[in-house]
Amino acid sequence: MPRLTDRSAKRLVESRPTDFDTLKDAISERYDTLSKRLQQVAEYALAHPDDIALETIAVIASRAKVPPSSLIRFSKALGFDGFTRMQRLFRDRLVARAPSYGERIRRLSEERRSDDRPMSWTMLHDMAASGIEGLERLRQEVPLARLESAIGILGQARLIHVVAQRRAFPVASYLTYLLNELDRPTRLLDGIGGMLDQQGRAISPDDALVAISFQPYAADVAALVERCQADGVPLIGITDGPLSPLARLADVSFEVVESEAHGFRALSATMCLALTLAVSLGHHLAAEHG
Repeated sequence: MPRLTDRSAKRLVESRPTDFDTLKDAISERYDTLSKRLQQVAEYALAHPDDIALETIAVIASRAKVPPSSLIRFSKALGFDGFTRMQRLFRDRLVARAPSYGERIRRLSEERRSDDRPMSWTMLHDMAASGIEGLERLRQEVPLARLESAIGILGQARLIHVVAQRRAFPVASYLTYLLNELDRPTRLLDGIGGMLDQQGRAISPDDALVAISFQPYAADVAALVERCQADGVPLIGITDGPLSPLARLADVSFEVVESEAHGFRALSATMCLALTLAVSLGHHLAAEHG
């Protein structure tokens, strides 16, 4: 990382984030300017904010697979005078939240381990608990203003296009079904036969594109979002973090973190968000024409 001059260091301190939301924005904005090692820290910090809030530098560095010094350099790259000052913002986020549903789930799971029940019961319990944790996080962390902005985009669009691939595809299919049931003209871009690029050429600035993608991000979806952004198409992204290519390009971006159980991530929270958008749009349209 290049050495900062006194003047540039002063500007960096003056722009230092003051709460967790502005910290997330700062990480996203400066991500491309960071070294590979510091990008690794950024990705870990946004994916595991509770770890950053609660653990020591040594533990965090071990889990993030970086030297402890990288955490200090990362903090300074964001304008902090050390790791502890930055860590306070992660701790403030934790204090502001309701009691951790994930912690309660984990305690219940540990108590249940003593039960002599079949593996199928264990899987059902753990998968359900994982879904509940993701839903609780969605309820706590999705801003109302963002929901309203997305509904406004969907309400004004001449035609809504929805795109996703692989694991996210069921969400796109469900959202398309819901919107068409509301008599909102909606088109699923399924990319069958490698035709996603051709399907995307029909999108105009009077339309809207809803793109859904999680790590590892689908390259074709990211490319379509980039082209539509350049063409002035209103974009709604549903993804898993502010470093996602969708989050950085979309007019409105939702970050949905699904909890994991036995190495699998369900779509409970993402499906809930899709249903929320569709039903809320229905109410919005009914009020407009009521």
